[in-house]
Amino acid sequence: MEYGKLVRDLVPGIIREVGEVPVTHRAGDDEYAELLIAKLQEEVDEFTQSGAVDELADLLEVIRALGQLHGVGWVELDELRAQKVRERGGFEERIVLDEVRGA
Repeated sequence: MEYGKLVRDLVPGIIREVGEVPVTHRAGDDEYAELLIAKLQEEVDEFTQSGAVDELADLLEVIRALGQLHGVGWVELDELRAQKVRERGGFEERIVLDEVRGA
C-alpha cells in the first residue's frame, strides 16, 4: 500500500515490529512544508469528525513542527497568540458575528 504522507518518527519502527517493511525517504524543506500543511488538514479533519481530544494533541505537534520550520519555537508562538488576544481578544465570550450593517 502506498501513502506518500508524513508520519511520526517512530512509525517506521512500529511497522517493522509487526513484521512489515516500511519504505521511506527524508523530505527536503519544500516537500516537508507541503506535507506538514497536508498533515495539518488531516488532523483538523480527524478532530472535526471524532471530537477526540488526542487529535488536538496531534494538531499541536504539527503546529510545533511548522513553527520550527519557520524558525519559531513554542515561546514565540505563545507570545504571538497572547499579543493577538490583547489586540483582538480570545474566544472565551463565544461571540458570533451574525451581520455587519452600515452606519
